[in-house]
Amino acid sequence: MVTLPDVQAALGRIRDRIYLSPCARSETFSKLTGTSAYLKLENLQMTGAFKERGALNKLLLLAPEERSRGLIAASAGNHAQGVAYHAGRLGVSATIVMPETTPIMKVANTRAHGARIVLHGSSYDEAYAEARRLEQVEGLTFVHPFDDPAIIAGQGTIGLEILEQVPDVDAIVVPIGGGGLVSGIAAAAKALRPSVKVVGVEAEVLPCMLAAIEAGKPVTLEPATTVADGIAVKRAGDLTFEHVRALVDEIVTVSEEEIASAILYLLEREKTVAEGAGAVGVAALMQRRIRGLEGKRVVAIVSGGNIDVNLVARIIERGLVKDGRLVRVSVALMDKPGQLAKVSGIIAHHRANVIEVHHTRAFATRFGDTTLQLTLETRGHEHVDEILKALRERGYQVQQLGI
Repeated sequence: MVTLPDVQAALGRIRDRIYLSPCARSETFSKLTGTSAYLKLENLQMTGAFKERGALNKLLLLAPEERSRGLIAASAGNHAQGVAYHAGRLGVSATIVMPETTPIMKVANTRAHGARIVLHGSSYDEAYAEARRLEQVEGLTFVHPFDDPAIIAGQGTIGLEILEQVPDVDAIVVPIGGGGLVSGIAAAAKALRPSVKVVGVEAEVLPCMLAAIEAGKPVTLEPATTVADGIAVKRAGDLTFEHVRALVDEIVTVSEEEIASAILYLLEREKTVAEGAGAVGVAALMQRRIRGLEGKRVVAIVSGGNIDVNLVARIIERGLVKDGRLVRVSVALMDKPGQLAKVSGIIAHHRANVIEVHHTRAFATRFGDTTLQLTLETRGHEHVDEILKALRERGYQVQQLGI
């Protein structure tokens, strides 16, 4: 088991090379969650995620002979960048095996740090198997993303920083993939302040650590696709499982829609870019998944911000639809000149903006009519109801179309 002295030694080792990320109180998030909420912004690290802490600690502990052979790691992106970045700074060659589904930005950033990239498989587990094969074939030194005492101790330095930044913290909410982050934080926080509640959060579609706790040992889940690709791990680590079972108070899960909502909230309200894995803790607090936190001081770790911009665009659009700020309506019209102008005039009068227009005769409900489908930018659900009411009062058959 990793101990407090291990984490303290790791902090002394890496302190000068790692950014001390802010942990500021959020007024809007506090009001939303009913807590005194703080955000630990690990997405502001040089590589965009917390993973470089453990990677650097591990690299600094390697013997010269282990470094000289070259490193190899398997990662969905953040561990890859952490290993590649610090290997480059230390003059050590690195090979990173990444799933073929890894976001382009993460692949490009890892390659930019000087690593050799091998894309293999459709999941982290397949990439991991290939990395272990290459380790043997090429005689490389393997750097595990989570199931390693040096990695766990490095990630645990976040816990020491939180206790310095928010000394009276009551709970720390931590994303869980393989479990290295939550294991290290719990090892440090529980040793210094046993009353602190440490809560892990997993994606609902792939809760490997929760499944391990329920089974009493790590189990392998069926693969699943999640917006939180950074924690898409089918099997918890053996070492991290022991830490979580002994030190973590609770594990909760959040859905894909809830993760997406948290990403949008952080972007719009907190002006913070978070990837899916980095937003799961915020999602759990927003949905009040964790019991007994009302009025408590809570730190949610935003563990990473390496999200593909195309995914951000889709999340924003879907979030606008859920909030009623982007709506699609269908209007039945008589097929004669001037009808489109009349409908447009009503919409303009109610201060909505037309984003897209689709006009078709083939799918009209009655022969001789036409169907007008409009995508509108509005202020919210009440504004949508106001527009629909105005159209109906003018005699139009109109319906709101779903997602």
